Order: sequence, then C-alpha cells, then structure tokens
Amino acid sequence: MLKIGWFSTARGPTSRKLLQVVQENIRSRIIDGQIIFAFVNRNPGEYKETDQFFELTRSYNIPTVHFSLKEFETAPQNRGISPEQIRIRYDRIIMEKLGQFSPDICVLAGYMLIVGTEMCRKYTMINLHPALPDGPKGTWQQVIWQLIESNAERSGVMMHLVTPELDRGPIITYCSYPITGEQFDMHWQSRKNKTIAEIQQEGENNPLFHLIRKHGVARELPLIVATLKAFGNGEISIKQGELFDKYGTRLKGYDLTVEVDKLARESLN
Repeated sequence: MLKIGWFSTARGPTSRKLLQVVQENIRSRIIDGQIIFAFVNRNPGEYKETDQFFELTRSYNIPTVHFSLKEFETAPQNRGISPEQIRIRYDRIIMEKLGQFSPDICVLAGYMLIVGTEMCRKYTMINLHPALPDGPKGTWQQVIWQLIESNAERSGVMMHLVTPELDRGPIITYCSYPITGEQFDMHWQSRKNKTIAEIQQEGENNPLFHLIRKHGVARELPLIVATLKAFGNGEISIKQGELFDKYGTRLKGYDLTVEVDKLARESLN
C-alpha cells in the first residue's frame, strides 16, 4: 500500500476537491494507498476556507498537522532575520512536526509555498504543472498565453519531482492533448487577426484562452489519480530521484495520455 503525504495551503474549494477525489479513489480501491497525513501551512481559525479543509480531513480521519507561516513570519524570535532564513527555520519545524510519519510519496495539492532544499531531500514530493514536459513554465495563465503566442498545436499536464527550482524537477508522469481541431480552429482563426497584446487585453475571457484552460483542467485531477494509481500498483517507482518502470528501466516520464483521456471525457461532454 502506497503511503501518501498531502501538502496543501487549503485556500478554497479546489483544494478540497483534490482531496475528495483522491480519497474516493482510495476508498474504491482504484488507488492502492492511504493518505497518512495532511499538512497545512495555516492554522485553524485563520481562514474560513481552510477551516472547511480541516473539517474534511477530520471526516476522513486523516491526521492533520498545521503550522501557520503567516504567524511564524511575524513571531518575535524572527525579527531581523532574512526571509530566506525564516523559510529554512519554518521547513525544519515542519519536518520535526511530521517526524512520526514515513510517506512513500508526498503530493503538493494546492500548496502555495516553494519547498526548500532540505525538505526536497527528506521527502519524495511531486507537483502538478499544467504543461507538457517540454512546454512553457510559470503559472497556468502564463502557460496559456505562451501557447497562444507560439501558435502551439498541443498542450498537456504533467507531474514532476519537486526541487527548489520552480517547475524544473524531473518529469514523473504526463498527458498530452491537441489544442487544434474542430473546437479550436475558429478561435485560432480569430487569433490570426490580432496581436498577442490585443488578445491579452481580453484577459481570461478570450475564447481560445478559455477553451485551452477547460481542456487542461479536465485532465488535472485524472492525472493525479492515474499517477497515484501507477505508484500504488507498482507500475512506476522513484529511486534516488529517478523514475523507473516495474521492470527496472529508467524513464524520462511516464505517458498516461490514454488513461487520462478516458477519465477526462465525462467533464468535457
């Protein structure tokens, strides 16, 4: 059974949805695993949305550890200390608080902090990025604007190993999907008549931007589920920061496009 650690900032309904879907797939035995702890970088009473996340973990009987970064940053003992040193101290305290747990893998599920070097060394941590392995870096908004600007034909979603360098860790799993074809072509045609600056003025309401985002979001949760399923049944494993298949062959990423497309189809119809 795969022992899963769950890291979240628990800012809103998406964070809860991520946990709910994975927990449902564990209960239905699609994922052979167990969430052995959840860590939240906020305290109870700090935010209403986060309190709802705490209620959810209690309902699942998931041991939940919390430690507010906001309160820690303003604590008297940290006055005059650089932000970098505060984060090093903060991560060390997190590791102390989680010392009783031995996860096989940790999922960053809406965890809005950059993980430091020491945490990356201690835990095998994976994170979602809304692009192909060789695709754009940055936030999901930045990714989509870059796709539009470059007239890309495909995009994807990937999970990568967490390193201190943002979105640069080794690829673990990924899926790809076309952003041309029947649904997209008329929007690409409209794009030809505008500069990227003119399109960006429309913001996220631009039809092409919205459609690319829709197809990406439909695959994010399925990719997380399919990834944990693959780890749980031994299809893939991580050893010393590298990915291997069940035969011991080193991989540069595990393609889950077929499985993810099946799972994503319902939300796209």
